[in-house]
Amino acid sequence: MKKIFSVYLRPYIPRMSVGLLIKFTGTIMDLLLPWILSYLIDDIVPRNNFPLILWWGGAMILCAVAALVTNIVANRMASRVAQLTTRAVRHDLFAKISELSCRQVDGFGIPSLESRLTTDTYNIHQMIGMMQRMGVRAPILLLGGILITWMLEPVLSLVLIATLPLLGGIIFYISRKGVPLYTRLQQGVDAMVRTVRENITGIRVIKALSKTDYECARFSSVNGEVVRREKKAGITMSLTNPVMNLMLNAGLTAVILVGAWRVNLGLTQPGKILAFLTYFTIILNALMSINRMFMMYSKGSASAARMVEVLETPEDLRLRDGVSRKEEAYIVFDHVTFSYQKKEDNLNDLSFRLKKGESLGIIGATGSGKSTVVNLLMRLYDADSGEIRIGGRRVDTIPPEALHRMFGVVFQGDVLFGDTIAANIDFGRGLSREQITHAAECAQAKEFIDGLPDGLEHRLTAKGTNLSGGQKQRILVARALAACPDILVLDDSSSALDYHTDARLRAALRENFEDTTTIIIAQRISSVMQADHILVLDEGRAVGYGTHEELMKTCELYCEIGRSQIGGDEVA
Repeated sequence: MKKIFSVYLRPYIPRMSVGLLIKFTGTIMDLLLPWILSYLIDDIVPRNNFPLILWWGGAMILCAVAALVTNIVANRMASRVAQLTTRAVRHDLFAKISELSCRQVDGFGIPSLESRLTTDTYNIHQMIGMMQRMGVRAPILLLGGILITWMLEPVLSLVLIATLPLLGGIIFYISRKGVPLYTRLQQGVDAMVRTVRENITGIRVIKALSKTDYECARFSSVNGEVVRREKKAGITMSLTNPVMNLMLNAGLTAVILVGAWRVNLGLTQPGKILAFLTYFTIILNALMSINRMFMMYSKGSASAARMVEVLETPEDLRLRDGVSRKEEAYIVFDHVTFSYQKKEDNLNDLSFRLKKGESLGIIGATGSGKSTVVNLLMRLYDADSGEIRIGGRRVDTIPPEALHRMFGVVFQGDVLFGDTIAANIDFGRGLSREQITHAAECAQAKEFIDGLPDGLEHRLTAKGTNLSGGQKQRILVARALAACPDILVLDDSSSALDYHTDARLRAALRENFEDTTTIIIAQRISSVMQADHILVLDEGRAVGYGTHEELMKTCELYCEIGRSQIGGDEVA
């Protein structure tokens, strides 16, 4: 919370100061109204001086108008500050999330990051706005009301003052209980967001397997947990309302009884009792407002702590110092070991070398570590031991922007956006029409694109659901090829292509991108058998490395894959 106020609210202190001054002025006007009414009833009306009554009545109207205008202006200023602050927080939070390493994103979880970027920032917005609107008004009404009632009727004020310490203690105790409850509530919201996200992503699978009822029950369970946590937090924080109402209304009853007795004895005047009752109501409303502020502060504090946790996450993939070395190989894996969870190695002592323009096929069973090789090469994760070098430089010494510009990548399960085909291929890089067309042609996508009514301007739905699997993969390959990368990575990018289209794609890559170093990750042996080198992985270990012909003679696992997919004679 301290970081949010010190960093993001500091630029708006002058604006806030002006707004608080305006709010202070309006609050004083509100406090003057009952006092003027008391003076009118007790001192002016008995004189039967009608012009003087009109004059003081006009003063009441001016105070009321001034209170209304100043409160509207101050509230608008408070809302503007809350809006600008929340926008800055949300911007920095989004930027920080974009900079998190894959390991850190895995640690937080994508649903939790989405919740922090939406629900938590909304809570901060509500808290900042309310603290400005009521942070000055409520305390002034409370303290000012107590002071004026003391001046009007010291005896009756003692009834009110006696209840305040107890009320303050109750508010403080319940507020301390509220912050952990709201933290647990936001964690429950994270779980609900995760469930909704999984259902939306897998909606076709759910329908195809008739699991709608099962998923409804799963959502009902997590939604019920959110309801229980919110109910517990809400009930706990709402306990102050009935307690405050009971004590203050009991005090109000006592004031009326004591006031009537004092008026009957001639110790006070009816106007003062009327003003005192009005101030008592003002004080009651001020205490209610303070209670609402504490509730909002509790929720905002929990949300602020979750956001600061992300904002203060230390940089994981720091740029290290290092010198470039001269070596024949362009890409080098030198005894690389890596584990995602730091329990069991996902890659173990992996070494290979690729020259500029060579191609590497990686094949192996699911979970053997194929995609992990690419993740480490692009430095989405840091290797636990060993070195990875590109062009003689360790990847951890290359700035991320420069490193990632070397690559054209199609990840497994990659994403198309709700935009035109041309925009998806360009991807904000400012490529020319010729580059986009050439990339589509090399990716074997031009034929079906030309058959669409708008061609390259055909608009895709989110995730490209209005295309077939093979069409989506070809557009993704075109996006990877469009900027003529130094290193092309195709991670299972031909699984939806027929063998003929796959063969034409590989031929186009050899013909048009001969200087590009290519890494092909595939389940099909036909996609990698013409690569210059083939790496066979099994449970994170290299069990074979060489050409297709060499591996057919030396690697039993590779032979088994070949026989199962193509047949012994054909694959040889």
